[in-house]
Amino acid sequence: MPFKVAFIGTHGVGKTTLAYGLASRLKRRDVNLEVVVEVARRCPLPLNEGTTLEAQAWILHAQIADELAAEARSPVVICDRSVLDNYVYLLFSRGRQPALEPLIGSWSDTYDLKVHVPILRGSEAQPDGLRATDPAFRRQIDNRLRQELKERRIHSLALDPEHRESWLDTVEEAVANQLRVPQLDLL
Repeated sequence: MPFKVAFIGTHGVGKTTLAYGLASRLKRRDVNLEVVVEVARRCPLPLNEGTTLEAQAWILHAQIADELAAEARSPVVICDRSVLDNYVYLLFSRGRQPALEPLIGSWSDTYDLKVHVPILRGSEAQPDGLRATDPAFRRQIDNRLRQELKERRIHSLALDPEHRESWLDTVEEAVANQLRVPQLDLL
């Protein structure tokens, strides 16, 4: 079973940057890995505040399919989202979906490490033609994610919003300790 890391959080907080930064550092340690990028960018259906059940079902299933493919190719998988934080967008806009709850719960257990990336004070989502930029919407998604983590009793490595400069070091150390990979001085 591959070791799987998921960066979780609202949009525009730096999950993708951290995922690629971690991948780069682990590659320097000679770790064979695969990165699963955010699937919402490929979704042909409405996103953000106007998302639909169909859009979120598409995203959830595409996320799982991409993770399964990555797991088949590599012993370490880094995800710049998880099924849980994708599901939070659906919870926010359409409420609980009883048919999806068992899937979300069981798939959330497949991540060996969940890293919660917080919203930095004063930061804004940069307009990219896809992500919502409304700061209130970002906070609502982040608050709902925190609530889900608590209600589902899911542990995550919570990054300190006051020390962004050490986020990558913190995550690399947590992963390296769990994988027990040596430090290699290649670069």
